[in-house]
Amino acid sequence: MALPKTVRILEVGPRDGLQNESTPVPAAVKIELIHRLQDAGITMIEATAFVSPKWVPQMADNTEVMAGIRRKPGVNYPVLVPNMKGLEGAIAAGAEEVVVFGAASESFSKRNTNCSIDEGLTRFEAVARAAIAQGLRVRGDISVCLGCPYEGEVDPAAVVHVAQALDAMGCYEITICDTIGTGTAGKTRGVIEAVARHIPVERLAGHFHDTYSQALTNIYAALECGVATFDSSVSGLGGCPYAKGATGNVATEDVLYLLDGLGIETGIDMNKLIAAGDYICDFLGRPTLSRVARAIRAKAA
Repeated sequence: MALPKTVRILEVGPRDGLQNESTPVPAAVKIELIHRLQDAGITMIEATAFVSPKWVPQMADNTEVMAGIRRKPGVNYPVLVPNMKGLEGAIAAGAEEVVVFGAASESFSKRNTNCSIDEGLTRFEAVARAAIAQGLRVRGDISVCLGCPYEGEVDPAAVVHVAQALDAMGCYEITICDTIGTGTAGKTRGVIEAVARHIPVERLAGHFHDTYSQALTNIYAALECGVATFDSSVSGLGGCPYAKGATGNVATEDVLYLLDGLGIETGIDMNKLIAAGDYICDFLGRPTLSRVARAIRAKAA
């Protein structure tokens, strides 16, 4: 299959990238990061999460962040919501798109959401239908599609089961997530092909962590399958607290370098993207995890 001519990047740094940081990141810093990312040409930015501050204190400023964003025409700002209370908060804050999620393994579902896969899907069905009734768009994420920290291998049929449930509840796009970064190109292709037998590949997205340095390889495999939307995190920020040793999301800069090299259009300016990464890394007091950003900076120096 010919590779897509254009690819859409969903930047998850402001939410997924920062939610597990132990040092509080002020709302003003998150807002400035979002502004820099959209100025770099990114048109989908996961802005925050409407979750309990008891469990995710880094997202306690969700309403302040949403209120402070200088919304740019053509840019979407999806937010994560785990339940009806979260949806109510998101709607009150002016969210236009929300993300619901499920898991492809029972053990991960119970550890992450304290319920079984099907119990979680039932909960999210109510959230998704309420959101759609209010005119919001809904995306659906599926965790641990290519490997679970508790169960190991994941049967593609389990991913298909969750994907079909998310489709039935009205999710316009469904993300295949390699939450702990154990996937390979072969596994990626197998899972996407299995899901694409039931849901058009044009409605699938990919989310890959780079624990085993396979994220870009997996993205290429997904591109060959026809996937044209990918999550990534500026400077490779973020990880999975439920998987020991799991490194961060694949860096947006590295994904952009791959896509640019393939002649695939994204509309993203590499230099502005690297500058956005420098901004948040300077605040956090550590270097970027993006190999491309490090190489370009070294070459410029």
